[in-house]
Amino acid sequence: MSLSLFDIKGKNALVTGSTHGLGMAMARGLGLAGATIIVNGNSSQDKIDKAVAQYKREGINAVGYKFNVANEDEVIAAISKIQEEVGQIDILINNAGIIKRTPLIEMEVEDFKQVIDIDLVSPFIVSKHVVPGMIKRKSGKVINICSMMSELGRNSVGAYAAAKGGLKMLTQNMATEWAKHNIQVNGIGPGYFATSQTAPIRVDGHPFNDFIINRTPAAKWGDPDDLAGAAIFLSSKASDFVNGQVVYVDGGILATIGKPSNED
Repeated sequence: MSLSLFDIKGKNALVTGSTHGLGMAMARGLGLAGATIIVNGNSSQDKIDKAVAQYKREGINAVGYKFNVANEDEVIAAISKIQEEVGQIDILINNAGIIKRTPLIEMEVEDFKQVIDIDLVSPFIVSKHVVPGMIKRKSGKVINICSMMSELGRNSVGAYAAAKGGLKMLTQNMATEWAKHNIQVNGIGPGYFATSQTAPIRVDGHPFNDFIINRTPAAKWGDPDDLAGAAIFLSSKASDFVNGQVVYVDGGILATIGKPSNED
């Protein structure tokens, strides 16, 4: 009985930005749990094809679609094609995102708008065109990938923090509007993870590596696979009465103000 609550076998999951990184880690978790993964990316068809091949090597049923999540026309065409070729979308993970590390006073307005468009507007666009099918079926799961920057500021990531803070509130409002249709909308807020992008700074003696180790109660970087459990929970029947929440998978960073420098 308890295990059946987490059963997602036979479900179709669209994960935007799932050709690499944390998006791929979450999609892999859902795929290994039995869901069909609908891979999305926008950089190149070759990258999507390679990601699909990687999923399949791991025994995951996966298909790929290239489209720009911030372009409504492309999203409409892609969702229609997915529904025709794959079937209904049961689970949507709005993961695609970018970050531009520029102090606000130096940031170009167009760069600020681009971050907002991809990190905040695109989850609205994709959800807008996926959720009607969920409403019709009276069932669905939407997971927006938020951030610790949904709660905290940090130097040089003002546009990203503005988008992720907005995404937290968008998540709550989606839940407010769609809960009556038996659709659960929640978020996942990743902490700092050991990915290929962070590899250059995850070395002993690097100031940021030392900062993360000392700032995180778990005293380590997260493993991308650590996100799979939260993704499965929020995609399954186990979370049917969980709505409008953000689950922070951060090793405890947001739980504490940190430790004094003279503390072990």
